[in-house]
Amino acid sequence: MRIEINADDFGLTKGVTDGIIQAHQHGCVTSTTLMMNGFATHYAVEKALENPNLKVGIHLVLTWGSPLHPSVPHLMKSDGIFKFTNGFLDMEAPNISEVELEWRAQLDAYLATGLALDHMDSHHHVHGWPPLKNLVIKLAKEYNVPVRYVDSLADHPEICWTDMLWTGFYKEGVTDDLFDVIQKENVSSIEVMTHPGQVDEDLKKVSSYTDARQKEIEILSRIEIPDWAELN
Repeated sequence: MRIEINADDFGLTKGVTDGIIQAHQHGCVTSTTLMMNGFATHYAVEKALENPNLKVGIHLVLTWGSPLHPSVPHLMKSDGIFKFTNGFLDMEAPNISEVELEWRAQLDAYLATGLALDHMDSHHHVHGWPPLKNLVIKLAKEYNVPVRYVDSLADHPEICWTDMLWTGFYKEGVTDDLFDVIQKENVSSIEVMTHPGQVDEDLKKVSSYTDARQKEIEILSRIEIPDWAELN
């Protein structure tokens, strides 16, 4: 079974970025996805360049922080922050043309860093929002990059990074038996979503998921990789 252990939120804060690097250098994290509007995006790029064995993709954003594109008024609140939240499924569908402008701005900003674009996912899984399905497929094919599996893309396996996304390594699911659990899945490839990070003041301001990130670092750094697991 091919296993991708991906750390979300690279560049969100300096502490999160350092935690991801720690879980890669001393643990089993094999890849990460970079937020182009994070507090520490430029710092994360520097760290990625220093760690060439860490695969890096993009963490597309629509539900946190400010947009990169200068003219996407229907995506923002009056204070310039994205109006969408992690409860987007209960919100009115977004202006698709403006989402395309914004996500292209994020993708192009990523490519301008010089980093190879390994794969694509999104903050709060917003790329799995059904109204955005056609746009996600379009961008995946145009930028020639695989996308994190979400249910809305189940009928397009040709663009999915893996056959399955494992989201159980979160909160109470952050335990040492990770590999025992995912071995039971009948798939040839699986992505494990993780959120390691060192807690800093910026993180406390923007996320309720804090101390558990430190616990993730500890567990990801100590669990042994079984012989059957093919980590890339």
